[in-house]
Amino acid sequence: MTALELKVYEIFNVKLGEKEAGTVMEFLEAKTKEKINQKKDIFLTKDDKVDMIKWMVGFWIAQMATIIGLYIKN
Repeated sequence: MTALELKVYEIFNVKLGEKEAGTVMEFLEAKTKEKINQKKDIFLTKDDKVDMIKWMVGFWIAQMATIIGLYIKN
């Protein structure tokens, strides 16, 4: 536990008792981990960014080939 967690635990321990303070701290830790995991799912990873760049370059090449093909045709 960090110093801040110990202070919060002590406050809850005085007000609620040892067992209840432990339960509250476990609840807070579980909620924090849940929020972090939700945020993790939202952000792109490096692999996702690389895949996105590959698709963008492929799309750009296909567009250029289409434009050049139309230009040569006329």
